[in-house]
Amino acid sequence: MKNKIITLSIFSMLLFKGYNANSQTVKAKKQNKTTRVKSLSSEFDAKIDKLVAQMTLEEKIGMLHGNSMFSTGGVKRLGIPELKMADGPLGVREEISRDNWSAAGWDNDFATYYPASGALAATWNTKMAYTFGNSVGQEMRARDKDMLLSPAINIVRTPLGGRTYEYSTEDPFLNKKMAVPLIVGLQDNDVMACVKHFAANNQETNRDFVDVQIDERTLREIYLPAFEAAVKEAKAYSIMGAYNKFRGEYLCENDYMLNTILRDEWGFKGVVVSDWAAVHSTVKTLKNGLDIEMGTPKPFNEFFLADKLIAAAKAGEISEAEIDKHVKRILGVLFQVKAMGGKDRVKGSIATEAHYQDAYKIAAEAIVLLKNDHNALPLQLNGVKSIAVIGNNATKKNALGGFGAGVKTKREITPLEGLKNRLPSSIKINYAEGYLERYDKKNKGKLGDITLNGPVTIDKLDPEKLEEAINAAKNSDVAIVFAGSNRDYETEASDRRDLKLPFGQEELIKKVLAVNPRTIVVMIAGAPFEIEEISKETKALVWSWFNGSEGGNALADVLLGKVNPSGKLPWTMPREIMDSPAHATKSFPGDKTVTYAEGILVGYRWFDTKNIAPMYPFGYGLSYTTFAFENAKADKKEYDNDDIITVSVDVKNTGKVDGKEVVQLYASKSDSKIQRAAQELKGFKKVLVKAGENQKVTINVPVKELAYYNVTSKKWVVEPGSYTLKLGTSSRDIKKEVVVLIK
Repeated sequence: MKNKIITLSIFSMLLFKGYNANSQTVKAKKQNKTTRVKSLSSEFDAKIDKLVAQMTLEEKIGMLHGNSMFSTGGVKRLGIPELKMADGPLGVREEISRDNWSAAGWDNDFATYYPASGALAATWNTKMAYTFGNSVGQEMRARDKDMLLSPAINIVRTPLGGRTYEYSTEDPFLNKKMAVPLIVGLQDNDVMACVKHFAANNQETNRDFVDVQIDERTLREIYLPAFEAAVKEAKAYSIMGAYNKFRGEYLCENDYMLNTILRDEWGFKGVVVSDWAAVHSTVKTLKNGLDIEMGTPKPFNEFFLADKLIAAAKAGEISEAEIDKHVKRILGVLFQVKAMGGKDRVKGSIATEAHYQDAYKIAAEAIVLLKNDHNALPLQLNGVKSIAVIGNNATKKNALGGFGAGVKTKREITPLEGLKNRLPSSIKINYAEGYLERYDKKNKGKLGDITLNGPVTIDKLDPEKLEEAINAAKNSDVAIVFAGSNRDYETEASDRRDLKLPFGQEELIKKVLAVNPRTIVVMIAGAPFEIEEISKETKALVWSWFNGSEGGNALADVLLGKVNPSGKLPWTMPREIMDSPAHATKSFPGDKTVTYAEGILVGYRWFDTKNIAPMYPFGYGLSYTTFAFENAKADKKEYDNDDIITVSVDVKNTGKVDGKEVVQLYASKSDSKIQRAAQELKGFKKVLVKAGENQKVTINVPVKELAYYNVTSKKWVVEPGSYTLKLGTSSRDIKKEVVVLIK
């Protein structure tokens, strides 16, 4: 471009400028702190127009549907490559065959297994979100992929959701604040994020056809904010349409969602990809906003946007100009990630020690300390000669498993391996499996039926395994039980039956506690369980996750005190399922239709507004040290609509070890003229405070974040008046309050 800055076209500006250009502080420093907007404008538009003019109808339509399991057609004679995709909620999926789900059998597609999104959300650390995206992006490029089918940012509406481990959080604010840096980190590596599943995709039961009914205010305030931020702030290049219907129309052909909201209101100029086999029509699908149809069960030329579309175009049912519009969008994102255009593209790297360390850092900050009576943790090893390690989850690997995208990895440190790596050789480990992971053989692998019909777990403990566990606990100074779930039990395509621990684990834990009071319980799971009895009886309770390649090492470091836990729950853990809003309102799972009867009162909003005591509240997590909040104040007393409220508080570490605390800011308006939740998360910041020291924490809250969606005016409105800004360490542990006036 000879150092000339060319004015960006509307197409390029809306899609490509924004967050990616002006938010990368690291890159900005390397460019002498100057921010340059890439000239991806008239040059590209002209090239795209020229390419489209040379293409046949068949070549154009070949780009609009899968030509393999994870790619779309290119046009070799014109230098247009296939658009190559990969699944990736836990890292880059292994290579599979072009025309079926079997593994391709490569020996160079091993990848890093990263902590699941629930774990990432539990860090409450936006820097970790960027690290996650950036690290996965490098692995994508090492595998020569263009589009990562991730992140999944739907709201956790029910604790029973099969994808709760992947959907991360029940709160729209936390969702968007974690999603944006992840997407930016990924796309910094010349890779498209495909943000999914748009939208209102909050259950696996009947997911292929259930018609979701949500009132407009709830849709806007709860279920869309993370997607809107992904488009407007992170400049995501791709969105994936969901399986389900919304207000009577399938979401991959939903004009209101894909055209009115996504493109007209939000200005999205990227591509919309279907979930696999989620398309149900040809002309309607294309006109209503979908660009690429993906799927499996039939030959690729039989897709709705393949031979059927060619026939529809030749019959005059759809114009070639309409088809061109979608082809141009695909070419636009291919240019953006440098799959075309001859520019230097990120080469990437995969399964490196640096990436394993990225996974470790996330895992270490994700682990949540739920209970720690009498400082049972960290483990004091003085005088300890033996430790009983009990439970199938001590050795269970979760990189692969269940239905959905796993990772083929060379490294997955289990909890038992982590302890062996970290404990002195003088301490004997007495391992006992304790319980067997068993299902009713008749229903094993019957996907989609865990909620209602099976596979029924066999919860009766094996007498021999139980005896081994009790003997190990009796004959050890300390016992650690690793319980919870796994990715065969928590899985895409199946919601869980209930909140009970499977496989007889509760009985096992109680019997181990009876013979060894120095028993620590560690839960490994992606979603809540009913653990009130266990919580009462054990002195120490830890929550870990499907926590990546280094999960076992991170967990051992927390148990032994090398790492001070700083994770916070990204969802509410109810005492029982009927306390949870979707179940209390009897609006889950629905039959052909599901109505979100709880409205805006999702997650902690319901518990806090209805004064229902949770087992563990949203945002909860303990530390090996203690913190005090002092001197909370706002920079002013009155604010206008366009102002930013700056709230500061001093966080003092009053304990004896360094630790990280998450300052959470909730907004409340008690005299509101509209229905509101008792409080809503509107800011948070994670900070390291050394023992005995003080850190001033500042949180900026744009006044517009206090707005509600006015259905009548179809606008976001900030209600004037007095607001209470509450600072705390969970939704139920508010330390300080600041009152401000909005004019």
